[in-house]
Amino acid sequence: MMQLVNWLGRLGLGEAAALVVARILMVAFTIVAAYVANLVAKRLLLRWIRTVVARTKTVWDDMLAQRGVFNRLSHLAPALVVYALAPLVAQGHSDAISIVRRAAVVYMTIVSLLVLDALLNALIDIYRTFEVARQRPIRGFVQAGKIILYAIVGIIVVSTIMGKSPNLLLGGLGAMTAVLMLIFKDSILGLVAGIQLSTNQMLHIGDWIEMPKYGADGDVIDLTLTTVKVQNWDKTITTIPTYALISDYFKNWRGMSESGGRRIKRSINIDMTSVRFCTAEVLEKFKKIKYIREYVEQKVDELAEHNRSAGIDESDLINGRHLTNLGTFRAYVAAYLRHHPQLHQGMTFLVRHLQPTETGLPIEIYVFSSDQVWANYEAIQADIFDHILAVIPEFELRVFQNPTGADFRNLTGR
Repeated sequence: MMQLVNWLGRLGLGEAAALVVARILMVAFTIVAAYVANLVAKRLLLRWIRTVVARTKTVWDDMLAQRGVFNRLSHLAPALVVYALAPLVAQGHSDAISIVRRAAVVYMTIVSLLVLDALLNALIDIYRTFEVARQRPIRGFVQAGKIILYAIVGIIVVSTIMGKSPNLLLGGLGAMTAVLMLIFKDSILGLVAGIQLSTNQMLHIGDWIEMPKYGADGDVIDLTLTTVKVQNWDKTITTIPTYALISDYFKNWRGMSESGGRRIKRSINIDMTSVRFCTAEVLEKFKKIKYIREYVEQKVDELAEHNRSAGIDESDLINGRHLTNLGTFRAYVAAYLRHHPQLHQGMTFLVRHLQPTETGLPIEIYVFSSDQVWANYEAIQADIFDHILAVIPEFELRVFQNPTGADFRNLTGR
């Protein structure tokens, strides 16, 4: 600085004028140097880095570039120039040097914070490329880390502006703990809930959950520090507080997805007045049905042997043991389902009676389809019950149904 003043003095300028002109020239030089540093960083280095990133086969560097890590890092170049040249521009004015350098430090601290923020976002993107990300999402933990990072940087910035030690601010924060806990209540609760969800593997990205209280029924698409986003089957998005998943009830269908089957549990109500013993003629008709031919022949021989050994008079069907149309129907349904190619034969398989009610005798089918896709599952279920409803009359049974207008018209003959 003084060399520039002396040189201007030799050119004929007075000492005061030379000092003013020298400072103006140094300020201009600093501005130009900062501008050149910015151009070099963004036009040359940043462009070169992008070219290298585009040519590499790795994915993580592309994600760093997409999140703007390198772009934000380039903003440090002009600040470093200003910080380095501040003593030359304000030589002899320690207060001015201190102010300029503090401003540069604050700027570089904020830029560094933005770089770390982009780096953490890129870390989430990189982590999501691994399969383990579906089971153990880290977005909530990263957000908690961001909160801590922002708090630390905020303390550093304030202490730098005030020229005080960060310890003084940290000491004052003790009295603000209650206020901070109130402000960050959802974040703290969400962090604790996120740790519990992750540790106990209660929820993964992609899980199908139901939470009627919040109108959620669909796939989990995002799991953050404070919220869980669920895309419902109608494509709407439901946002649930993370801590609500710990404090309230929700159903996770992951077990169904991992089991390889999807449950079909539905019943048909049989009119109990249509249940009767099978006569010889009816049994001959049943023997023509492919799925139960062997069953009918075996049961007829078995029951005849039992009645004969017990000395039972079979002239009246009420004596001894005899096949019923309902029992034979259940055997048919079980055999039909056993031969169904789209049912999982290795899982729970039941065709059973439920408690009779005023609406008839429920025959429940409790099986699992091997196809878990919703549309296919519904088609399989509908196909099964279409068939069952169509064959019920063949067993001389009736489905219970409340009287309709057509029934009353038939009674009145109109």
